[in-house]
Amino acid sequence: VEQCAERGVKAVVVMTSGFGETDPVAGKAKEKRMRDAAHARGMRVIGPNTQGLANFGSGAILSFSTMYIEAPPMDGPVAVVSQSGAMSVVPYGLLRSRGIGVRHSHATGNDSDVTAAELASVVAEDPDLKLLLLYLESISDPYFLAETARIAHARNLPVIALKSGRTAAGQEAARSHTGALANEDRVVDAFFAKHGIWRARDTAELVASAELYLKGWKPAGRRLVAISNSGAVCVMSADAATSVGMPMAKLADETRSELAKILPGFATTTNPVDITAALLSNSALFSQILPVIARDAAADAFLIGIPVAGQGYDVDAFARDSADFARATGKPLVAAIPQPNIGARFKEHGLPVFATEYEAILALNQFLSHYELIEATSGRNGASMHAPAPVGDSAMLNEADSLALLQKAGVPVVGHRLCRSADEAVAALAELGGPVAVKGCSADVAHKSELGLVRLGLNDAQAVRAAFGDMQASLKKHGARFDGAIVAKMARGRRELMIGARVDPVFGPVVLLGDGGKYVEAMPDVQVLISPFTAADVTAALAKLRIAPLLSGVRGEPALDVEAFSEAALAVCKLMMHPSSKVVNLDLNPVLVGTRGEGCVALDAVVYTTKG
Repeated sequence: VEQCAERGVKAVVVMTSGFGETDPVAGKAKEKRMRDAAHARGMRVIGPNTQGLANFGSGAILSFSTMYIEAPPMDGPVAVVSQSGAMSVVPYGLLRSRGIGVRHSHATGNDSDVTAAELASVVAEDPDLKLLLLYLESISDPYFLAETARIAHARNLPVIALKSGRTAAGQEAARSHTGALANEDRVVDAFFAKHGIWRARDTAELVASAELYLKGWKPAGRRLVAISNSGAVCVMSADAATSVGMPMAKLADETRSELAKILPGFATTTNPVDITAALLSNSALFSQILPVIARDAAADAFLIGIPVAGQGYDVDAFARDSADFARATGKPLVAAIPQPNIGARFKEHGLPVFATEYEAILALNQFLSHYELIEATSGRNGASMHAPAPVGDSAMLNEADSLALLQKAGVPVVGHRLCRSADEAVAALAELGGPVAVKGCSADVAHKSELGLVRLGLNDAQAVRAAFGDMQASLKKHGARFDGAIVAKMARGRRELMIGARVDPVFGPVVLLGDGGKYVEAMPDVQVLISPFTAADVTAALAKLRIAPLLSGVRGEPALDVEAFSEAALAVCKLMMHPSSKVVNLDLNPVLVGTRGEGCVALDAVVYTTKG
């Protein structure tokens, strides 16, 4: 590498292993030496520990993979960029087996210099691409991944990513594979969602919907019409569609009437449309009913299921009529055909074919859901982000200081007083009015309930005075400093929610929203947002919670003040992003939310700030 740099080489692919993936100290030191030598002469390094790069558009094949012999290359509109060598060619092989051409098949290995994300941002500029597939074991430079998404969005280029290491075992395996650092999984999910990147769960899902993306369809909804010559396929299609939230379209009365004139009396003209085995004796049924269904505006997408065909059926006519139907509607269409020889005839006419209706609908749902995600993120042109500032040692503020900081930032907090003596506590009761809560205040204690540092619903001076003494004694018993006792007005509301936030070392400030109260750790129901975000993002995140129906009101209950809660979350977001706040972690739990119009209030808070 040093010799290449000296000779003026501009880029080098290092396939050799035995670097950071095997030794995080000495191996990483060797990577740094190599990188420094390259950068000193303006050279970039791909690898080490990489299978290499392959561009079948230009013919530059700098890879030792034998996959390109097993599955002969064909230039096409798909790109694969991967940290792993195997995962740069496995999707390639799967796509080639389906007759799809692949232009780029790149592996970056240890990402010691050029990362998979940076390479993807360059590949995304290829004007002939229609689909970009990524395989990542870690995300060390979210800036380039966000930049990839920005470039892809401007070009209407969908990006699908498979990020492995969802589990602790997977993360450990990734460290020994490419020397990757683990990223918290739900933060990765939030990052992808923010930037319109679909996250595939496995290799099959990474490529499952490829044909749909390549058709250029622009879906306008997710209502489905299923058509089959099997009642069982009709029923299973309806089940599969319902399971993924794809409603079966209600056909117009006029459509059903026209279908009834064509189909035999024992056929079904509702959706799903069951042509029945009459298709065997009358192959023209397909060509007759499809134009009728095409005129119905109710459907957004279609499934054609043919479980059995062959001798006696005019399969070529079925395939031709289905392709004409897809072109006439301009809407997504998938076919479920288990017989390979029959499916091949449909593929020849350019239709996406799957072995079962469930696979077909899963692929269709991914395609539709991804475009919904892209639409939801379409207003975020400034997708690029800055690297988070390094977080040093931090210290916890006591509750009083935490509440004061949050109130100054615009978060509504409960009315309270910090009292240094029992007399001050009694005076606070008189000022605030009962009932009140009395809580021990210490910068050494984050969870007060476990130490008996909370008394609720106190109305008289004697009880407040006694509670103050108990707080002081309990903190002394546990060796914690006594910063006083907080006397707070007992607040009223409908539901306890929570807001948490921290500075992620890779993604910067992230905010957690969800159900609150004392069971938040035992039964977590939270969503993650990457800063910055909007009130609409908060509303969308809350809608994904398991408790979402309760926020809108159920069984005659009024809706909660989600707007006020959103404003509090936005205030936390701004606080976390402000460079001078020094806040690295905070927890507001509970945030008591009232009925719409009544607002919300933080009852407790724990804030950590950087030292110094």
